[in-house]
Amino acid sequence: MRIELDRPRCEGHGLCEEAAPLLMHLDDDGELVIDTPEVDGADLGAAKAAVRVCPVAALRLEAK
Repeated sequence: MRIELDRPRCEGHGLCEEAAPLLMHLDDDGELVIDTPEVDGADLGAAKAAVRVCPVAALRLEAK
């Protein structure tokens, strides 16, 4: 699976970063950076949690 970000929709709340800190982070400007866009195994659970907690639905998972 691949994590996709709708950048214009992202408001930088950071809940996704809390759910998946090994996969993504907010940079110094509050912009979300996807560090590991391709996920599987244990990372897939964290990616699903990040997608679920986004209050503006800026993240989604897509099949490769």
